[in-house]
Amino acid sequence: NLLEALRQTPNTRIMIVSSSEVYGQITTEQLPVTEEHTTYPNNPYGISKMVQELLGQQYLAAEGFKVYIARPFNHIGAGQSHRFAIANFAAQIARMEKGLQPPILEVGNLAAERDFTDVRDTVRAYDLIMQKGRIGEPYNIGSGKSYSIRALVDMLIAIAKIKVSIRVDESRLRPIDVPRIVADASRLTKETGWRPQIPIEQTIHDILEDARQSLSNH
Repeated sequence: NLLEALRQTPNTRIMIVSSSEVYGQITTEQLPVTEEHTTYPNNPYGISKMVQELLGQQYLAAEGFKVYIARPFNHIGAGQSHRFAIANFAAQIARMEKGLQPPILEVGNLAAERDFTDVRDTVRAYDLIMQKGRIGEPYNIGSGKSYSIRALVDMLIAIAKIKVSIRVDESRLRPIDVPRIVADASRLTKETGWRPQIPIEQTIHDILEDARQSLSNH
């Protein structure tokens, strides 16, 4: 519907925010993942993002729309929904600090490694892609480094105001969980000059501060 409406404004640039989930199952030997990697999504979210990309390509070919495609890997930051792991852990710790729950952090698979980028760097990448990127070409957005979930949990615990222990909640474990994911964002860097600027430690600090502030406001 949105793409149909944009026929009335033919000079509009369109950013399709896809996802690294379009690549599907990735083996360690295939890392880091480039944009040339086969797209074979294996979950409903990844499939929906692949469909968005294909619709964008269709309107580019048929209508000449200026369609740009971003494939962000794991982006995190203040304000993220508690449905996401790191934001959820921060919210739990904020509640512990207020005495609203026992100091036991409920977690899932901590061994999984992901390529995390601060959402502020991610949004800056979107802007640069639309300014300097090529129409119709996908751009990975990632740091090129992976961190285990455990490493980020340890960062949160290190800056918590209380002593926190960890307990694995079986219900938080995924039936399919890729062990490690790393992006190759060299196309984005080469063509737009983008590089991540915010260190992961700053991101983690900001997420916990946001969780504390959100709890104080309620």
